[in-house]
Amino acid sequence: MSTIGKALSLLDTLSRLDKEAGLTDIARLCALDKATARRFLVELEKHGFVEQDQDTRRYRIGSAPVRLARVREARFPLLRVAVPFIKSLAETSTETVHLSEFSGGKLSTIHVEDSPRAHRIIIDVGSLLPFHATASGLAFLAFSPRSEIDAALRKPLEKFTDHTIVDPQLVQNLLDETAARGFSISDQGLEAGVISTAAPIRTPNGHPIGCVAVAAPLSRTTKATIHEFGAQAVTAANAISEKYYGSERPMGTSPKSGGQIDEPYGSFAKDTRHRNR
Repeated sequence: MSTIGKALSLLDTLSRLDKEAGLTDIARLCALDKATARRFLVELEKHGFVEQDQDTRRYRIGSAPVRLARVREARFPLLRVAVPFIKSLAETSTETVHLSEFSGGKLSTIHVEDSPRAHRIIIDVGSLLPFHATASGLAFLAFSPRSEIDAALRKPLEKFTDHTIVDPQLVQNLLDETAARGFSISDQGLEAGVISTAAPIRTPNGHPIGCVAVAAPLSRTTKATIHEFGAQAVTAANAISEKYYGSERPMGTSPKSGGQIDEPYGSFAKDTRHRNR
């Protein structure tokens, strides 16, 4: 990895921490020696990407990324366009709905509308969404070019739960089902007891840029409801695509009607909060 790449990786790591961190911890998390980590931090601080608390000597993300994010959103207003549709879907489904965006080879959550229910799925903004283990990842990959699918499936696939599918051919089968249906279903792929469905937001030429997803506790979800959530996610994703890019709609995004079998996907102990995508 280049020097710039290492510095940006450090910045990315720091942005994902939920509290300030000292030099030793940052160096360890980034697999860098302390001298190198310090050099990167000093340079990043000069340009406003990192701030150091003068009392504790700990580091946090600076204001420069926020400024850049505001410039980007002003010029490419995905959030401004998408959030009303995300809010509407959350109100209709009464489940957690989140928006993701693809950047730097990764798919991550950029907005979340929480479910009003006590027993709900909790998702953090900035969470990375593994392609093979989340509904958003499957939906994004299913509509990606063949070369990108092959590249993703050649990488080691991490097993997060007993239900995570890590065999490349089986993941490919899920992608084929997703492409035919128009939306994905992830059954406990990232965390036990959580099921989610997602649909891609696509450019006029059909390339995905992100996803709309609905996540719900497995214990209150049936096949009928998850298919309904999937169809609603497709509608929301298409509406976002239309408003963001104009009236030309991506092709092949209408979901096929699934079997309306009103059976629960499974039982699960009623914990009040789960973290999943």
